Amino acid sequence: MTGVAELSGTERVAVVVGAGLAGAQCALKLRQGGWRGRVVLVGEEPHAPYDRPPLSKDVLLGKADTTTLDVDYEGLGIELLLGRRATGLTPGSLAPGTLTPGSLAPGTLTPGTLHTDAGDLSYDALVIATGAVPRALPGAERAHLLHTLDDALALRALLRPGRRLVLVGAGWIGAEVATAARQAGCEVTVVEAGAAPLPGALPAEIGRAMAPWYAEAGIDLRCGVGVEAVEAGSVRLADGSHLPADEVVVGIGARPATGWLAGSGVELDASGAIVVDGRLRTGVPGVHAAGDCVSYPSARSGARLAVQHWDHALQSGGAVAAALLGLGLGLGEDAAPYDPVPYFWSEQFGRMVQYAGRHTEGDELLWRGSPEDGSWSVLWLRGGVPSALLAVDRPRDLAQGRKLIERGAVLDPALAADPSVALKGATV
Repeated sequence: MTGVAELSGTERVAVVVGAGLAGAQCALKLRQGGWRGRVVLVGEEPHAPYDRPPLSKDVLLGKADTTTLDVDYEGLGIELLLGRRATGLTPGSLAPGTLTPGSLAPGTLTPGTLHTDAGDLSYDALVIATGAVPRALPGAERAHLLHTLDDALALRALLRPGRRLVLVGAGWIGAEVATAARQAGCEVTVVEAGAAPLPGALPAEIGRAMAPWYAEAGIDLRCGVGVEAVEAGSVRLADGSHLPADEVVVGIGARPATGWLAGSGVELDASGAIVVDGRLRTGVPGVHAAGDCVSYPSARSGARLAVQHWDHALQSGGAVAAALLGLGLGLGEDAAPYDPVPYFWSEQFGRMVQYAGRHTEGDELLWRGSPEDGSWSVLWLRGGVPSALLAVDRPRDLAQGRKLIERGAVLDPALAADPSVALKGATV
């Protein structure tokens, strides 16, 4: 054999735990980048790795039954171990005198062990990509969560004309499920404890601009009231009122799937996200992390970020593979820190909503156009430099704004707020 594995004189084993997009991308890029040792991809679900964004769109609408990623694992020599749940981790150790914690150079690191419910796996390099899982509503055992392909297929079977569906949470996933349920002919009510849709993600004034979309789609949106209990055939709200419900779906966010790391030495933040450095390394030798389960430092944002979106999963999975390949060649410290412009999109109520960057409360907010115009966008500036942009059916704004955020360009606020001026023409 040739390539990275030869550096140790023995076959090196890379184990990737978590067979979502981040894990699959990492395994693919490792092999494509020249990792000649074993690559083992471990997944808790019985399905081959698949894309999650279409679950709340094409799968719920019956346009697709699967969203499997197009990767020839067998041809690439990637070992798929499916239906196997991680239960713990015993880290490897650095050889005496080793100064580089992440090194994969010969003799620097003894193998570690990933524990699973189907036996142990020894590794030289471990990548944790176990993602995030939906937050449940306490006491709502009757409610549905949408996370896996099986969840989507089961929920799809229940979305029939005339069925009364109550969605708890007017976030991104709630809006997408509400869209699909309404198209399936369900009577839909969305309950949101916040004052407007997307609380926490967007300022209330922007959420209020999106609220009319629900009524236009024939959906009853109830904001400013929480759910007290999910009962048989109804949902009891905190104000004492009841909503009739044949089915209840909860979409109130997600938490990192990292509980299995207790006692491993891998540092977690208060939310349960894995704390990594700018090269996506944990503080445990030989262990990296990628995707929805990580918190990484962003110089661009001036804070640590935990991003739970498709683009981050894709990019961080590839970045970890590049870091591991570099470490094997002794180049790991030369890699650029991981710090992309965060990006995500949501298809809801016949609209394409896209967001790039990361805004903070103190940023200046500029409207480009009006919600009454149909297509519009919002730009956030920090000292004249764009920090984030939200675009509703304005793909050109998104594309240009994303590049300007990447460059750290300075904009003229008056020009930037004029929707007739291309954003790239607002630079100073």
